[in-house]
Amino acid sequence: MGIPGAFVIGIAAGLVCLWGVNQLKRLHGADDSLDVFGIHAVGGALGALLTGIFNSQSLGGPGLVTDWVTGKVGSNPIWDQFLIQAQGVGMTIIWTGVVALIAFKIADLIVGLRPAEEEEREGLDIADHGETAYHM
Repeated sequence: MGIPGAFVIGIAAGLVCLWGVNQLKRLHGADDSLDVFGIHAVGGALGALLTGIFNSQSLGGPGLVTDWVTGKVGSNPIWDQFLIQAQGVGMTIIWTGVVALIAFKIADLIVGLRPAEEEEREGLDIADHGETAYHM
């Protein structure tokens, strides 16, 4: 894409990531101490959608190769390319959800996802490592 498109995407991604790590996290009550979802999922989805828009030659982008034999470059209509990008984002969400669900189920079967209540009360440093993290 051109410099103006990159500038718009950068500003928009910064704003939407800020919203994702502050308001969206509080709205859902998520425990995301590293703000991974707000940055990578929210910002990445917006970036993927806007890249399809600003790739258009009518907005200063390079377009895409429409004929690999002749090397002809063109652009899809902006709305059509936006829908292609949205399909990619949707498939990424579905794929990630399915793979994460399978991984969580396997981990739950092998080692469990939660410690025993007694271990949690005592402190996981003592239960897992046999020592305390803080000497009080």
